Amino acid sequence: MSRPRAEAQARRPGGDEISRRELLSSALAASGVAGAFALGLGVGGCGAGTSAGAVSGGRAGIGSTLVRTWVDPDGTGHLRVGPGEKLVERTDLGPAAAAGRELARLVHLSDAHVMDAASPARVPFLARLGPPVQSTFRPQETLTAQVLDAMLGPVRAVAPDLVLQGGDLIDNAQHNELTRALTLLGGGRVDPSSGPAGYVGVQLASDPDPFYYRPDIDAPRHPGMLAAAWRPFFARGLGSIPWLPVLGDHDVLVAGELVPSAQTRALAVGDRALWELPAHLRLPDGFRLNPSASPDGPPDPRFVADFLAQALAGPTVRVPADPARAELELAGVVGALRRAARVDPDAAPVGERLDLVRDIGDGVRVIVLDLARRDGGSGGLVVPGQGAFLSAALAGAGRRWVLVVSHQPLEGAAGGTALLAQLDRHPRMLAALAGHIHRNRITPRRTSAGGYWLITTASLVDFPQQARALSVRETAGGGVVLETWMLDHAGPGPLSPISRELAYIDAQGGRPGRFAGMRTDRNVKLFRAPMV
Repeated sequence: MSRPRAEAQARRPGGDEISRRELLSSALAASGVAGAFALGLGVGGCGAGTSAGAVSGGRAGIGSTLVRTWVDPDGTGHLRVGPGEKLVERTDLGPAAAAGRELARLVHLSDAHVMDAASPARVPFLARLGPPVQSTFRPQETLTAQVLDAMLGPVRAVAPDLVLQGGDLIDNAQHNELTRALTLLGGGRVDPSSGPAGYVGVQLASDPDPFYYRPDIDAPRHPGMLAAAWRPFFARGLGSIPWLPVLGDHDVLVAGELVPSAQTRALAVGDRALWELPAHLRLPDGFRLNPSASPDGPPDPRFVADFLAQALAGPTVRVPADPARAELELAGVVGALRRAARVDPDAAPVGERLDLVRDIGDGVRVIVLDLARRDGGSGGLVVPGQGAFLSAALAGAGRRWVLVVSHQPLEGAAGGTALLAQLDRHPRMLAALAGHIHRNRITPRRTSAGGYWLITTASLVDFPQQARALSVRETAGGGVVLETWMLDHAGPGPLSPISRELAYIDAQGGRPGRFAGMRTDRNVKLFRAPMV
């Protein structure tokens, strides 16, 4: 069977398609570093695991982009340490004013996508179809556990009052993924492996398919990376820092799109995997993603189910089975997140939803909304009763400033307009935070009640692989300023820096997608004028 080439959009001058593997190699060729990134070297020597000198308030500790950033000054695909980004003042919703007492300090950490990269239930071959289907394979996908572990050091350095785990903590609704992710957050021995025989997946050196990056032999070379990625390690976790869970589509749906079915459950724990695109399968004419599509999931679930049925009738690869890959029931995911985060039963309605309220002192109220669809699809959905829950939570805020957190942005969710109208009327509404789109973005929403900020945070799986720190501070005259800055993951060990480098040169990833956002989407002071 002929093997189709990846990246159909990229072609040589003569018209031939360029494989994803060749794109990765060419991104580094100009700098002469291809082949030089053996495991244990790479960008780890740039000081990724050391503090640049913490300052008061934890703003400029380890991983803070106020101190340093990662840059590609030569355009070669080789990241280097660059200067930090200072806080830029944004006065869209109020004039600049001197900051006073800090009311709350938080970290928004979203879309970790802790992944079983060797699971037979994954569909990496779909990414070769190109837009609108992409990011079902990533060259850095075996390193998600190490990246989350490396991010928690900078989070601890910020010393937040609360961490907002913004959804898509895991990638494919599997038991072993959730166990791994919760151990990373709570601390303890983490086993990132899958299957009884070491890594068996599309990135093996023995796989000749040119679509998949093989770290042992392809540029940029990282010999031994797959074996190292599978080794157990000890995670420090968040320690005593409290956190709130936000439910994402990937936490409860297969690939963030499909309700687990008999077909997908059998795939997950079975010994048959589909690594290459069957030659006879193509996207149907006029195929479109659903309007609320995620950048990290496959398309229309009805199409995927039919596609899998046809594909599995063709050639498959034998892989070691693993019962720990069992797909999760919704109630099991919600219950596990509640227990791990020690959610007070009185702070949330009883049931299989994660709508939550948490106050931070007398200054800030955090309201979490669960928008994950239970019937499939990656887009957000407001269900009956959530409007009343939000209304009561807003009414109970008193003089506190309000932060609303959901996985999918409210402005793109079905039924989100009605909830936004409630927020528009609240005089102490400060910001609505979300993840899902893997992009740093800050937009003012002007309202008659004073307005608030719509904020999304990048993921840990696609470049720039960042979390967001936030500090709510009073200003003179009764206003408020929301100071926010990005955090880069920072060690320990060489694997998380390798992941960042591979994510940067991923041709379907966050760099070409501009997920880092504009300068004013990252390190900024967001002023909000007091209501007269």
